[in-house]
Amino acid sequence: MTAPSPVERLKEALRALEAEIDAELDQSRDRLRYRIERGRIRFDREVLARHRAAKVRLREFLGAARPMVILTAPVIYSLILPFALLDLFVSLYQAICFPVYGIAKVRRADHIAFDRQHLAYLNGLQKLNCVYCGYCNGLISFVREVAGRTEQYWCPIKHARRMAGRHEQYGDFVAYGDAEGFREGSEGLRERLKAGRE
Repeated sequence: MTAPSPVERLKEALRALEAEIDAELDQSRDRLRYRIERGRIRFDREVLARHRAAKVRLREFLGAARPMVILTAPVIYSLILPFALLDLFVSLYQAICFPVYGIAKVRRADHIAFDRQHLAYLNGLQKLNCVYCGYCNGLISFVREVAGRTEQYWCPIKHARRMAGRHEQYGDFVAYGDAEGFREGSEGLRERLKAGRE
C-alpha cells in the first residue's frame, strides 16, 4: 500500500477540521437550546418567548434605516430574476447532461436551506431578506458544485496561477503543464464522479 500523497494528507486534515466545526456547532445548538426534530427546528419555550420579545417591529426597523438603504432595496431584489433563470438553466443542464456523462447529480437540498424565517426575533421584512439571501447564496453553492463536477469531467487541469475560492474538486486536478498526468488521470477523475465522490 502506498503512502498518502501530501494532498491526501491535507484533505484528511481538512476533513478532521470540518468534523471539529460540526462538533462545535452541535455544542452551540445545545447552548442556544434548540433541536431539530423531523427536519423542524424547535426552541425551548422560554427561549422562544425571549426571541419574540427581542423582535424589532417593522415600523421601528424601517424608521431606523437610512433612506439610501431603502432606495437600493429594489436593486437587490431585482436580482431574483437572473438568479431564478440561472437556477432553471443549471437544473435543466444537470438533468439533461449529467446522466449522459455518468456524473452523479448534485442535490439542491444540500446547498439551499430555508430555515431562518422561522426565527421569532425577526420581523416580516427581515424574514423575507433571510429567505432571499439563503436562496441566492445556496443557489451559488449549488451552481458551483455543478460547475465543479463539470470541470472535473471535461478539463481537470489546475490553472497556472493561484485562484481564489476554488471548488472542492480542484485539489485533485492535474498540475498545469502535466500532459502525461492529464492523459493518465482524467479517466480516474471521471470515474469518481460516477460514484458522486468529489
